[in-house]
Amino acid sequence: MCGIAGWIDFTQNLTERKPVIDKMSETLIRRGPDADGIYLKENVCLIHRRLIVVDPENGIQPMTLEKGNIKYTIVYNGELYNTEDLRKELLVCGYTFRGHSDTEVLLTSFIHWGEECLERLNGIYAFAIWNDAEEKLFLARDRMGVKPLFFYLYKESILFGSEIKTLLANPLIQPVINKEGLCEIFFLGPGRTSGNGIIKGIRELKPGEYAVFDRSGLRIKTYWTLKAYEHQDNIDVTIEKIRALIIDAVKRQLVSDVPLCCFLSGGLDSSIISKIAAEEYKIENRGVLHTYSVDYVDNQKYFKESVFQPNSDKKYIDRMVDDIGSIHHEIIIDHTELAEALHDAAIARDLPGMGDVDSSLLLFCKEVKKDFTVAVSGECADEIFGGYPWYHNRDILFEDNFPWARSLEIRKTILKPGVLDEGEEYVRQKYQDAIAHVDVLPGEDKFHSRIRQMYVLNMNWFMQTLLDRKDRMSMYNGLEVRVPFCDHRIVEYAYNMPWDIKSLDGREKGIVRKAMEGILPDEIIWRKKSPYPKIHHPEYFKTVSEKIMTLYHKPNGILSELINWDTVKSITENPEQYSSPWYGQLMTAPQILAYILQIDTWLEEFHVKIEGEL
Repeated sequence: MCGIAGWIDFTQNLTERKPVIDKMSETLIRRGPDADGIYLKENVCLIHRRLIVVDPENGIQPMTLEKGNIKYTIVYNGELYNTEDLRKELLVCGYTFRGHSDTEVLLTSFIHWGEECLERLNGIYAFAIWNDAEEKLFLARDRMGVKPLFFYLYKESILFGSEIKTLLANPLIQPVINKEGLCEIFFLGPGRTSGNGIIKGIRELKPGEYAVFDRSGLRIKTYWTLKAYEHQDNIDVTIEKIRALIIDAVKRQLVSDVPLCCFLSGGLDSSIISKIAAEEYKIENRGVLHTYSVDYVDNQKYFKESVFQPNSDKKYIDRMVDDIGSIHHEIIIDHTELAEALHDAAIARDLPGMGDVDSSLLLFCKEVKKDFTVAVSGECADEIFGGYPWYHNRDILFEDNFPWARSLEIRKTILKPGVLDEGEEYVRQKYQDAIAHVDVLPGEDKFHSRIRQMYVLNMNWFMQTLLDRKDRMSMYNGLEVRVPFCDHRIVEYAYNMPWDIKSLDGREKGIVRKAMEGILPDEIIWRKKSPYPKIHHPEYFKTVSEKIMTLYHKPNGILSELINWDTVKSITENPEQYSSPWYGQLMTAPQILAYILQIDTWLEEFHVKIEGEL
């Protein structure tokens, strides 16, 4: 895992812009603290910051290979999980390799197959390849969008980078936000429209897209999308296939030349991964697996059961640790440091995020990084296997809106009257756009068509928010986190699975639970879903309330031009009235306040200016 950036400009000599290039590189140090490199010629610059995971000596980037007098240079962020499969194919084709890095295999794959190499890749990636002879840049992003890739076009030129802050380090880009960006922040945030970089002019290559840039401009193409087909397998075959796909995905993602651990919450998804990893460690004689969980000081004391969080994790974690024999580490976070970390979490994400849901992960990853460079996590199973309440409640399922942000009322009232009156219509249009091109079977009934829409909504929207969170909070600490449930083979198979099979026995993720019988303890398999733990300590709410009210007295703050402080004060005084989540299942009153704090941090630290009149 690494950080990448680049600058192609056919109108100026980039070798004279080294100070700016260095600033861009410096923004990526946290993503790649182990090594750095720059490929620099008159009109092209490729930047790399490396977090060493595989083949320290032979995986150095930027990497250049030559074929037929054409030189190809790559900068790459990610991991390939079928490296050896590709290497064997390429060896048969006559290629040789100097090391065992996936970077060399990826670049060779592109040299041999061109853009069609993307169809063969199993992994998470964002990469750029420069063809020196044709003066052509190739950019690509993985199918699920696990790894980020932002870009900015101007004249005959392009800037790109792993993070927004990398682009903003170049003075050609000004941190300006218009009404569209404000609607994203206040009416969709912490989610955002795929491809939208919020800052004016900044875009993101969408999941499953590649782009080619040369003197004639930029051309973007989609190389992967979900396709509907008839599910031919019966229940027994489906169970076997899902079990095999999950086990294979996890095993592939355990490859590492540096220490690797697993996140373990005691929930179904992380328990599956930890179990498979622990067994594989025993088979390969790799020692004892280390696992990690997160909680908060006195959280058991103040825990309140809810429909979204029915129970706490502790006893289930203990049961799994006992079952797999891992060395377990429980990271306990204090409410004060959680509130203080809201600032760094916004810096890490380059945008306001999920409040303390982000900052807790930031602190958690910071502790994990002290002993490990790679972790494996259970994200994305809920989106693809129907794990959320909005899949199962038919009233919510058929509501014509984003199910994780069903009401926009609090979002409207948190703004001053007359500010962003177009917000509701903006959200409505984004929702309509999101469901407009969902692939369904001819004659498919209303229910199953809607289930497919919900699948795509979750994958392209809600899951992207969680993947953004996981990437930024982990890489801010130089920690690589892998997500086996994002394996595209699993995603494609699950998309076409009939609902009565997917929700087998009437349970969320029922097919996965059934597939894990005999592998996991029954109490883990049939545990009711409980999301990422959030803080319940009243002192945390008090702390963020005090912080938010200091902003009220802040002179000349941009936030005060936008925010209705009467509503904010009402949240601090009557939090129980704001129990419906702002976003997802976790963002209620404390997290709404935390989100506003992060908006202020983002506006101030990134020197954001608002375009035109509000």
